[in-house]
Amino acid sequence: MRILVVEDDKHVARAVRRGLEDEGYAVDVALTGTDGEWLASENQYDALVLDVMLPGIAGDELCARLRKAGNWVPILMLTARSGPAEEARALDAGADDFLAKPFSFVVLMARIRALLRRGGAERPAVLTVGDLGLDPAEHRVWRGEHQIALTPRQFSLLEFLMRRAGEVLPKSTILEHVWDFSFEGDPNIVEVFVRQLRQRIDEPFGRTALQTVRLVGYRLDPDGG
Repeated sequence: MRILVVEDDKHVARAVRRGLEDEGYAVDVALTGTDGEWLASENQYDALVLDVMLPGIAGDELCARLRKAGNWVPILMLTARSGPAEEARALDAGADDFLAKPFSFVVLMARIRALLRRGGAERPAVLTVGDLGLDPAEHRVWRGEHQIALTPRQFSLLEFLMRRAGEVLPKSTILEHVWDFSFEGDPNIVEVFVRQLRQRIDEPFGRTALQTVRLVGYRLDPDGG
């Protein structure tokens, strides 16, 4: 899942980015409302973490602009000014949720997971594709009764594929959502991680769920292979 963090406090932005990346998310950061508007307009994100007090364009104004433009990415608003009036203003601007500073990273993660479940198409709390299961909250993957250990990046790739099971996903789309906007490495990294996933979720179980569609991309069999 790819998340945009718009936060002018570099220390907070760095901490949130590091924490999200440790959980396997792809993260882009903007330090001004102007940069945040450009990134949110030019790229497809699964969620947006948006501070209210921003240089350039205030967070609530940025939120309202995105909604007016028809951008319905789930938005979690952050602010140092707590209280019913501030919460109401954030929600009225089009935010989906509100979190006052200082906040617990555990709570931030729980709220982001909730937004990801609600955003766009239905997003269940636990993903299942055949007998393959993934729990984002507990960071668990299993086939039948067998638990499968994955690295954060492998987990993020599998989550993205499971949320779009049955779709053929080009390598470029996977890079955008599982890595991040600033990734400048070899795009063949996708092939490496797909191969690693096959070695964990398919080969030990005699399955072929993770399929290569020649010259197009990758597809996860909606029946679990």
